[in-house]
Amino acid sequence: MRTTERVGTVSVLIRPTHGWAFPDFVELWRARELVYFLVWRDVRARYKQALLGIAWVVLRPIAMVVVFSLFFGRLLNVPSGDIPYPVFAFAGLLPWSYFSASLSRVAGSLVVNQNLLKKVYVPRLAIPIGSILSGLIDTGISFVVLIGVMLLYRIPLTPMALMALPLLALAAVTALGFGLWLGSLNVRYRDVGHLVPFLVQIWMYMTPVIYPSSLIPESLRFLLALNPMTLVVEGMRWALLGQSPATVAEPWLLAISMGIVGLVLLTGLLFFNRVEKSFADVV
Repeated sequence: MRTTERVGTVSVLIRPTHGWAFPDFVELWRARELVYFLVWRDVRARYKQALLGIAWVVLRPIAMVVVFSLFFGRLLNVPSGDIPYPVFAFAGLLPWSYFSASLSRVAGSLVVNQNLLKKVYVPRLAIPIGSILSGLIDTGISFVVLIGVMLLYRIPLTPMALMALPLLALAAVTALGFGLWLGSLNVRYRDVGHLVPFLVQIWMYMTPVIYPSSLIPESLRFLLALNPMTLVVEGMRWALLGQSPATVAEPWLLAISMGIVGLVLLTGLLFFNRVEKSFADVV
């Protein structure tokens, strides 16, 4: 089926894709203003008519750090090396919170935006990408709060902190890769939407967010390298706090983590592009 639309004086021919192929990234780039709009709309909707508004961005991570510090830091005496446990936990929660929220938003983004899918043609990939980018604003504010907590505990900020940017980018790519799979399946099987919160909760405890990976027996630590978020979380603590990553120090373990991210993203893009033509019919 072919559809021709006139945009101003330019005719745009829209054709369905066939077989396994990557999305049209040139078309996606042309729709970048739509991505900006989706990001702005998501941020506004998140805090619209909220009593505390954007203050939740600050209060939420602080509340989580206080709870984890009380139960895991004091009651269970979870070790955190030479770093105070509140800072240790905050540095792990920062990338994890961004990843988990982004994964959940991407998984549900196509269903949430079903009216947009049905009424007009837009590059479908713009919707999950907008969900990924909208979380960066909250994460940026939380990062400023983390720096304040570090200064409160007299932990200096070094130039290595710049490595936090590629680590957050890796978290975004990981969330996008898995989110494309979950979001595409969620359009047809709504049970997936109920599965995502459970999956995220289990994933968190499989990631050294609130505990150091040194608690895992050395013979089993290679299993943590199968979880790409281990690299992100431990890398963030290395960049901000100077703690050496225990599970991804070996080059081959690092290669496994990066390979899994690349594989999931590539297959997610292929699968998404394969089934996107049916989204408007089944959503």
